[in-house]
Order: sequence, then structure tokens, then C-alpha cells
Amino acid sequence: MTSIAAQQERAPGAVKRAAAPAGRRKLGRKGRERLAAALFLLPDTLGLGLFVVLPMLLSFVLSFFQVSGFGSYEWIGVGNYERMFNDPYFWSSMWVTAKYVVILVPTLFVVSLSLGVLMKQMLPGMAVYRTALFLPHMLSLVVVGLLWKFMLDDQTGVVNKAAGEAGLGARSWLGDPGLALYAVIAVTVWYYMGYYMIIFLAGLNEIPRELYEAAKIDGAGPWTSFRQITWPLLKPTSFFVLIVSTVAAITGTFDLIFVLTDGGPANGTAVAMFYIYQQAFVFGEYGYAAALGSFLVLVMVALSWLIFKATKGGRFDDEH
Repeated sequence: MTSIAAQQERAPGAVKRAAAPAGRRKLGRKGRERLAAALFLLPDTLGLGLFVVLPMLLSFVLSFFQVSGFGSYEWIGVGNYERMFNDPYFWSSMWVTAKYVVILVPTLFVVSLSLGVLMKQMLPGMAVYRTALFLPHMLSLVVVGLLWKFMLDDQTGVVNKAAGEAGLGARSWLGDPGLALYAVIAVTVWYYMGYYMIIFLAGLNEIPRELYEAAKIDGAGPWTSFRQITWPLLKPTSFFVLIVSTVAAITGTFDLIFVLTDGGPANGTAVAMFYIYQQAFVFGEYGYAAALGSFLVLVMVALSWLIFKATKGGRFDDEH
């Protein structure tokens, strides 16, 4: 009896140890989901850290040095930033950037949203039109720049020939300081409108069709349906498009401007990114270029914060 009782007393512990041995305990459902999420995010996190965050930190550190060629660094503190505030050419490039962003972003937003609403219609051939509108974004900006530089040529460009056929005078689209920036903006809109149209289409497809059917029964027209249903429910998508297009306008079109106008004429298209490129890779002022780049990042963060506050992050309940 004593032996049997002793075995019964030891049995629960033995079963417990067999069920959950140390180091071999199985993960629960939430644990497996967290592990899977971490593994999926790991490549992006490593890429973001290595190719974005680390270069930004190194660039910020570099902005406090006077760099004269590779391997020659001299600590000058905030000297590069003092030079930046007294550099009229940099502030001229910031003014050009401001005009570029203020004109480009609203134009691109309206055109892309209009195309998204139009392409949402279930009409024959819409798949072909969607593909045709998105195709320019499949090309590199260098190819797009070369293509449009040829089309906008004063003498042989198809744009001036079409203007002549329409009875309009020929223009120097890329050689006139008063026209060059607008020509670059038009090409940029042509390049990006298909991409943002697809994003708006994704947002439009998330809106339940029953809402439009109910509004139609209540006698609402297309404009009323857009104002009361489409626009409020597209706020998260609109917020995303505003943020991404603003950042892209400041930093992402350097290739296009470099190929189309090389910053000219008379610095009319020399945006801040182009000026930073010149300081770093034309004049070898790497420390000064790093300071300008750090300042530009600060401007983008401030703009993103303002857009976030103005749109309340694209939330639906912004009235409350």
C-alpha cells in the first residue's frame, strides 16, 4: 500500500513534466502569430535600418564636418548650417521646390482621384484604359525624361507640331524660364497619375455598393453620392496619397529634372534636391550637402505632421 500511494503521489508531477518539458514548450496561437509577424517584418526592418536609418544618421553626423575629399574630415560644428542660412542659392532652390510641391500635389491629387472615379465605372474597355494609364509608371524616370525631352523639343518635338496644327504658336517648353517648371510638373503628373489612380481605385472598391444603391433610392445624384459617401469614406486613402505624393515631390523626381532641364533655364527648375546633388557630386562639398539634406528631412517631417493634423490622419470620425 505504501508503494502504491507513493507512486500515485509522484504520478501528477511526472505527467506534468512529460506534458511541458523545459525548453520544448509549444507556442500558443497568439505566440505563433507574433512569431510569424516578426519573421515577415524582419527583412523590411533590416532593409530600413541598413539603407535608410543608418545613412540618415551618418549623414547627420557628417553635416558637422568640413569634408575635403575622401578621408579628410574637419570638425566645424554648426558651420555648415550657418552657411546654409546665408546661402541665397539654397533658398532660391527651396522657393522653386515650394512652387513645385504646391502646384504638383493638388493637381496630381485631383487628376488621380478623377481618373479613379471614372475607371470605377463598369463600362466596356475599362481594363484596357486602366492598364494604359498605369503603364508610364512602369518606366524609369530617366526613360520618361528622355522621351519627353524629345517630344518637347523646340524644333522637332511632336508637342510643338501639334500646337502648330491647332493654330497655337510654337513654344520653348524647356527653354523658357516661365514655362520650364510647368512643363516638368505636367510630365510628373503624367508619370504618377496612373499609380495614384490605382490606389484610389483600391479605396473606392472598399466602399460598400449598398450605400450607393440606398442613396440612389433616396434620389441622390452622382455629385451628392460623391460628396456624402465617396469623399468621407476615402479619407484614409486621401491621407496616404497626400503624404506619399508630397514626399515624392520633394525627393523623388530628381532624375526627371536632371534629364529634362538639368536645373535650368536660369535655375528655374533647380529644386532643393538638385542643389544638394550639385553641392555633393559637382563641387565635392559633402559636409555641406549633408547639412542641406538633414534640413530637408526636417522640412518633410514638419510637412507630414501638418498634413496629419489637417486631415486628422484620415479618420472617419473627424467631426467628433
